[in-house]
Amino acid sequence: MEAPPYEKERFLNAEKEMSELVRASMSKYESKPNVMFAKLSEVSKALSKGLVNWSRVRSLWPLQFGLSCCAMELMDFGSARIDAERRGYLFFRATPRQADVMVVAGWVTKSMVPEIKRLYEQMLTPKYVIAYGECATAGGPWWESYNIIKGIDQVLPVDVYVVGCPPKPENLYAGFMKLQKKIGGEIED
Repeated sequence: MEAPPYEKERFLNAEKEMSELVRASMSKYESKPNVMFAKLSEVSKALSKGLVNWSRVRSLWPLQFGLSCCAMELMDFGSARIDAERRGYLFFRATPRQADVMVVAGWVTKSMVPEIKRLYEQMLTPKYVIAYGECATAGGPWWESYNIIKGIDQVLPVDVYVVGCPPKPENLYAGFMKLQKKIGGEIED
């Protein structure tokens, strides 16, 4: 025996109303497509950013670039008494494509400026510059000479200045530590 048509119609209307109510109540809980993967990618980006920053701070690869008498002190920086290798500073690279820190040690002549700029442009990014000694920071005793520039900061952006004439290797060690803090965000410019 079939149900009277008015009861069937009422049942269909009730079912339609109920499904609309359920759909309306669930719409505020509806998740966007790939929301789980989007959040997972944000977490992985945050973790990898911290890991990359940690590795940049603790793995500085300086470029071997000595121009004058300060280069002798730069060589002494690699000796056993300084123990720079323990902090990850010692692996001086001979090519700019493997370095991220340029240590400019000594006076810079005007004829050397294009070569220094070329080496700086070939370095990895982010790149940092340490001016090592009075000649690299301000021209040194030859600051009045016609062919010596008055500091490498006229050519390149310098991150850390290491003073002294001749500068001690311990000062360069302190300069590297300051650069590490600057890269890590502990100190400002």
